[in-house]
Amino acid sequence: MKIFALSMNYPQHNIGAETALYNNVEPVVFTKADSALLKDMKPFFVPDWCERVDFEAELVVRICRLGKCIPERFAHRYYDAVTVGVGFTARDVLERLRAGGMPWELATGFDGSAAIGQWVDKAAFIDVASLCFRLDVNGKTAQEGYTGDMLCPIDGLIAYISRFFTLKTGDMIFTGAPAKATPVSIDDHLEGYIADRKVLEFNCK
Repeated sequence: MKIFALSMNYPQHNIGAETALYNNVEPVVFTKADSALLKDMKPFFVPDWCERVDFEAELVVRICRLGKCIPERFAHRYYDAVTVGVGFTARDVLERLRAGGMPWELATGFDGSAAIGQWVDKAAFIDVASLCFRLDVNGKTAQEGYTGDMLCPIDGLIAYISRFFTLKTGDMIFTGAPAKATPVSIDDHLEGYIADRKVLEFNCK
């Protein structure tokens, strides 16, 4: 099982970013270790080896069949479900790694850094390319997004990633954060929604 993640895939997220996707020719893709996966509403343990941890809400898609070099027009056949995910980043560690020109994995792919909610069959929605989703923290909306704002839509992401990686059943793609990263704190309670359907709920410890 592979976890792919996108950086800078929404215009609002990119305001002020020097390397925003709208200035790039290709999507910015990175991966997370399988041990990064946090599911079944288990708590997220804020790591003690960094000074600040940020969260970002994202729509996540689940790959349902084997595929390589998938044409974009057929990409809709290769995923069957969506959910809300939360990508966690050790912000101070990320800044240090970037400054040194080093890879991001220590800051973005650590254990528990990829939380996902319950999968929902994409057939439950009229159009996955026009979904609203949000993340509430302690009962208040902290981040929200609309998949129609993606700079590289889901089908395009699948086509692009499959040029470099063979996609397999169970792989998942975190499609990017629509809002700026926000610090998380111990005892925060996070809830994720697609439209009005709650699909994610867990605590930070």
